[in-house]
Amino acid sequence: MNSRAFITGVSGLELSAEEREFIQSERPWGFILFKRNIATPAQVTQLVGELRKAVGEADAPVLIDQEGGRVQRLGPPHWPIYPPGAVFDALYNIDRAAGLSAARLSARLIAADLLDLGITVDCLPLADLPVPGADAVIGNRAYGTEPGKVAAIARAVTEGLEQGGVLPVLKHIPGHGRATADTHFRLPEVDTPKAELERSDFAAFQPLADLPMAMTAHVVFSALDPAHPATTSATIIEQVIRGVIGFQGLLMSDDVSMNALAGTIAERTRAIVTAGCDMVLHCNGNLDEMREVARETPELSGKALDRAKLALASRKAAQPFDRQAARAELDALINRAGILSA
Repeated sequence: MNSRAFITGVSGLELSAEEREFIQSERPWGFILFKRNIATPAQVTQLVGELRKAVGEADAPVLIDQEGGRVQRLGPPHWPIYPPGAVFDALYNIDRAAGLSAARLSARLIAADLLDLGITVDCLPLADLPVPGADAVIGNRAYGTEPGKVAAIARAVTEGLEQGGVLPVLKHIPGHGRATADTHFRLPEVDTPKAELERSDFAAFQPLADLPMAMTAHVVFSALDPAHPATTSATIIEQVIRGVIGFQGLLMSDDVSMNALAGTIAERTRAIVTAGCDMVLHCNGNLDEMREVARETPELSGKALDRAKLALASRKAAQPFDRQAARAELDALINRAGILSA
């Protein structure tokens, strides 16, 4: 029996009876964890196991946003702090090889933390290009403002995750860096001409088009579709994400419960599916909303099912790794450049 085309969060540190029943009956393709789901390594490992047992899939993907900096769901005292993307940008500007090495090492260390817990997907790397005057929601999470450099650092991050047996999710395609609002709260509109977007924002994603999964941006690009954000725009998904950028992997929405999207959760879900996203992401753990999402998402089939299978099949076994030596090397790279890592 196929999974349904959505990824869901849950409310707390363990599954409630209602959540377990929901997962068993609605069969989400995957799960995503947040700080509300995390206490200790043993507890997280148990929760991950409960999620997979409930859906009846031993390899069901479990996702997390573990970037480093201010977007880090796992943190002290049980997990180390990792640098934000801007640190790799600054180091790259001093020494290109050192910047790429630091990005790769940080991602490899993150992957080791995740795999210990059974988490197999990280919502990383970013290829967003922030501009002056943009909202700080991306800010120092970004790897820079030049497409070639951002793509190179994102590739290094991808390599680190893959070497650690963790799948990457490229975000926020086709670009969140120009957004003048935090999409958790309202919908930003970007009025940059198409030619400039293709030269800058979209160009950062093109070298990463081979990644197995990507997450959309809840951003209106008025030069392309003034009526819909990229997440619910068939025009942008077909012409830009699949066309100009050339991404052919599994395309998931950003969180359907964000206030950037209009309408009920059911209406938003229908719009996401109709526009051409393969997967709907729901994050906040609200069971009533989760039920709405499930009612409006189809079973995975056709190209979406093929992309989902290919994405999971692309995950590699973790390579041998000396965690202590890698952390010392990462810290030395950052300290050599005189850059604060947090």
